[in-house]
Amino acid sequence: MMPISPGIVRAGISHAVIEAPPGATVRTESPLNQTPSTSASAADPGPARIGPNAIIRVAEALIAARGSAEQVFARAGLTHYLAAPPESMVDEREVIALQQALRAELEPTAAAAIARDAGLRTGDYLLAHRVPKGAQRILKLLPPGPAARILLGAVGKHAWTFSGSGEFRFETGRPVRVTIADCPICRGAVAERPVCDFYSAAFERLFTTLVSRRTRVREVQCQAMGADACVFEMDWRRPA
Repeated sequence: MMPISPGIVRAGISHAVIEAPPGATVRTESPLNQTPSTSASAADPGPARIGPNAIIRVAEALIAARGSAEQVFARAGLTHYLAAPPESMVDEREVIALQQALRAELEPTAAAAIARDAGLRTGDYLLAHRVPKGAQRILKLLPPGPAARILLGAVGKHAWTFSGSGEFRFETGRPVRVTIADCPICRGAVAERPVCDFYSAAFERLFTTLVSRRTRVREVQCQAMGADACVFEMDWRRPA
């Protein structure tokens, strides 16, 4: 059987809007975080934008669990999206407002469950529509380490589509660590536990499907708890 080149896989998934050698750290910033032009004619790029899954999947999760998303979306000022779901990137401030409304309207455990379900649904959508099926088959044949590096390399190329104006980076190894600084999911929140369940669940779905079914994802640092950035660990080693 011909060896599978990681380069071939990277080429196959690098264009996928999904929202490095061993030990490498890869850093990706939103184009809006790059140093702006000093030209007086430079156009204002406006607010950062995030993919519509961050709105649509939360609505689906709320309706599935509670029968309605009206209360939470009304508090966020986003009820128009219940009648006409967004079909393109949305202002990241709407995503921030929706997450804040979710935590304000529901008890912490209920809000976490909704966010987790929305993240899993987002992962399912990405696997169904954004990660090419051929690339998925090849990633599943690779050892977990190379598969994780390739997957996160592709994710990093499009990190601004889910982290908005935040800064995404990852470190390979065991465990793999993903860091999102100025995270939009918990921006402005103060909590006693990590609250970025949406991201944790989306990473879980991608990793358990494409890297290793044993993958466990934990948010080990959260800005809502006073950390400098939100940090997620993905580990597929068998528990001792």
